[in-house]
Amino acid sequence: MQRFVLWDLDNTLVDRHGTLPDWAGDFVARHRLGDDARQELLDLLGERAYPPSFEEIRTRYRLASTADDLWRSYCADIAAMVSCPADVLTGLDELRRHGWRIGIATNGATDIQTAKLRAIGIHSRVEGICISEEVAARKPEREHFAQAAARCGTTLSAGGWMIGDNPVNDIGGGRAAGLSTIWIANGSPWPTDLPEPDHRVQHARAAIELLLSDSVTRSTT
Repeated sequence: MQRFVLWDLDNTLVDRHGTLPDWAGDFVARHRLGDDARQELLDLLGERAYPPSFEEIRTRYRLASTADDLWRSYCADIAAMVSCPADVLTGLDELRRHGWRIGIATNGATDIQTAKLRAIGIHSRVEGICISEEVAARKPEREHFAQAAARCGTTLSAGGWMIGDNPVNDIGGGRAAGLSTIWIANGSPWPTDLPEPDHRVQHARAAIELLLSDSVTRSTT
């Protein structure tokens, strides 16, 4: 039986929360901005970065660079800074050897998400990639999950898993789309007002171990 799993990207497979402050510090130093600029950048880009954000940054700090140049630089800088643990990358390979089809289901701009996926070596380890800007559907919308499944050569009706750190977008959206769910806690408590995920783990490698154990169990029954 073919199995498939969809993975969120930011703060699931890669640590965006840890990378963004480093980028902001470098940006402030490079452009010789004031003491408050680092936190202002984090507030502006903390949830998600898109090209229009850099028009606001250019205007706010009166930068000579165009917004397009700032955006391209941001994509290159973040891609160079972000990383995925080696045991997670090898774990994705293990899943594929056990017959899992793997997809990425991520909100965000196509440029930056693609740059990160290529830089950390995930792009070549998955069957399909679904980025919200590209498909005009954002998690937790069912259409996003449906398109992600299609890019893996399957459908939501076949059943599968969604793994991510966001209780609403990843877990709630995945459940509503008919998928089983694994929440990446990253040290945070689960919101008490939301239905529980099927499993809670602290990091991506632990989620991989759960799937591998499920795979082994099914292959021996």
